[in-house]
Amino acid sequence: MFQDAPADLPDIVVTAARLPPAAGDAAFSVIRLDERVLGRATRIDEALQTVPAVSLFRRTSSLAANPTTQGISLRAIAPSGAGRTLVTLDGVPLNDPFGGWVLWSQVAPESLSGLDIVRGAGAGSYGAGALTGVIQLRERDTDGGALDVSSADYGGQRLAAATTLSAGRFSLTGSVQRELSDGYVPVRGAAAGAADTPLDLATLSGSLRADVALADATALSLRASAYDEDRGSGLAGARSSATGQSYSATVSRRPSAERLGWRAQVWRRESDFANTSVAVVAGRGSTSPANDQFATPAEGWGANVAVRQVDVDWGGGLLEWELGADARFNAGETRELFRYMTVAGAGAFTRDRVAGGETAVIGAYGEASWTGGPWLVAGGLRIDGWENANGRRIERDLATGLPTLDESDLERSGEVVSARLAVRRDLGGGWASRAAAYSGFRPATLNELHRPFRVGNDLTEANAALVPETLQGVEAGLAWDREATSLGATVFWNRIEDAIVNVTIGVGPGTFPRAGFVPAGGVLRQRQNAGTIEATGVELTAKHRVGDRLSFDAAVSWTDAQVDGGTAAAQLTGLRPAQAPEWSISAGADWRVLDRLTLVGRVRYESARFEDDLNSRVLDSATTLDARAEYEVRTGVVAWVAADNLFDAGVEVSETGDGVAGYGPPRIVRAGLSLSW
Repeated sequence: MFQDAPADLPDIVVTAARLPPAAGDAAFSVIRLDERVLGRATRIDEALQTVPAVSLFRRTSSLAANPTTQGISLRAIAPSGAGRTLVTLDGVPLNDPFGGWVLWSQVAPESLSGLDIVRGAGAGSYGAGALTGVIQLRERDTDGGALDVSSADYGGQRLAAATTLSAGRFSLTGSVQRELSDGYVPVRGAAAGAADTPLDLATLSGSLRADVALADATALSLRASAYDEDRGSGLAGARSSATGQSYSATVSRRPSAERLGWRAQVWRRESDFANTSVAVVAGRGSTSPANDQFATPAEGWGANVAVRQVDVDWGGGLLEWELGADARFNAGETRELFRYMTVAGAGAFTRDRVAGGETAVIGAYGEASWTGGPWLVAGGLRIDGWENANGRRIERDLATGLPTLDESDLERSGEVVSARLAVRRDLGGGWASRAAAYSGFRPATLNELHRPFRVGNDLTEANAALVPETLQGVEAGLAWDREATSLGATVFWNRIEDAIVNVTIGVGPGTFPRAGFVPAGGVLRQRQNAGTIEATGVELTAKHRVGDRLSFDAAVSWTDAQVDGGTAAAQLTGLRPAQAPEWSISAGADWRVLDRLTLVGRVRYESARFEDDLNSRVLDSATTLDARAEYEVRTGVVAWVAADNLFDAGVEVSETGDGVAGYGPPRIVRAGLSLSW
């Protein structure tokens, strides 16, 4: 917002190998969530939803969302399953190397010291993928720890813990998270049938990081993590599972006026994903197998280096600059069975498919900021080269072993120049103004390029000819910050060119080239670079504290987004992007009733959104209220009870072609015990 972040983002002395926040960050739209907010959330994506217009592709949280819809987007410009936001943990991308989505179960909120949400395209050190912004997670690195144990309705059980232990120049930080749920059924009431089943869940994740202080300002960090999750998809016979591990090594030196700071980092991610989809018969009485994506092995690896100088006397103020370069490489393929047929009472898949390829992005950048009196000026420029290579799609008849489709995709490559510039001025009396302009880009993921998929009776085809989507934007705003009250307002304009969207190209029942048969009530879509999306928006925030016991906060986001499909998808011109609500409002209160008793409440409203690109399936507006009570049993020990969706509102999260709605979580009551030390 127009200043959601503190006016000054001071250097932080850390033991983990990371550079401190750049001085220029305060000139951009930054929202900071601290340990208190994160500690009350069971999932990071749910903590992020306290910020309006920050959401997963659909309204469902990672409690029930299929991994392919866990991509996150900012500002409701044009959400997508792949996500248009880069998510990093201490500089290492968390986005899946195959699909771009984020498996939120891989990181426990207890393991973080905080996170920053940078809204607006990220040039500078962020680069590819930061189309609508960046979410930067910071892992804990101070001595102590946290433990949370809880139970919930629908068979929910959760255990999460994180701690840091230090001895001299060494420290060890570890975390673990385990969650189980029997799940709820998303289709309810008269529309539900025997085909509808619960969204059960089982997740396990853990991480370990070793830090070594090589010198007073130089540190080495080695980190390894792994995750494993299995979940139901809400239909009989439909499930998904995801596994992965990541490794990173980082060495850095904190900058000062007397010395250069620098960082060098290498990382590797490996992931696998399996997903079974089904066709639903009329009346939802049963399902039949449609696709068995039994493996999606993928790997991503990369490196980045940066050099930073701070506190340089120049032009009557202080100059800070950073130069850097980074590279990211992804490779993966989907392996699946499809075309299920029943002959003489026996059913079996009759074809298999292998499709995948490789992507690469290599870039270099320069960033600088100047602080003088009431002024802060910050900007950056970067250039990236991208490449899609070794794309292929092979489909075979299982009975004969002969190929029915054998395609090799042309290699594609290009360069993208992106930049950002911002100015902030302290006006006195607690007032500050800010203006920014920026551009960014997001290359298509391997999933978008090569993997077709199915949800119920709806099919979506891949498109190996996709080119990166780019964003240009400007914004301005005003902020007022006093001891007990802060207010902020931002207006923005964004334009996405070559936007990657799912475009409807056919309606079932019918048989289509490559895709095959689409049943009645289903549609056929294809990922396409469908023209441009323009969005104009307003963001408002307010915080007020009454003494040291009561605080309020509220935020409003309004976004008017519209598609211009051009000649590629003229049928979309004038329509609103799918899954992009116009209004999003959040308000909360935190009241320490007694020295040991705290009550917390938060209400969230979201206007109607469209399920599909043609704006034919409307998901109604929704209002939910979450409540929580905490009792401090003793120092560091808190017993708590929480009710999510307290009034059991029906929140539509999906709608099929024949009008059957799927819903988000009903009221869920949780209770647990939190320890901190």
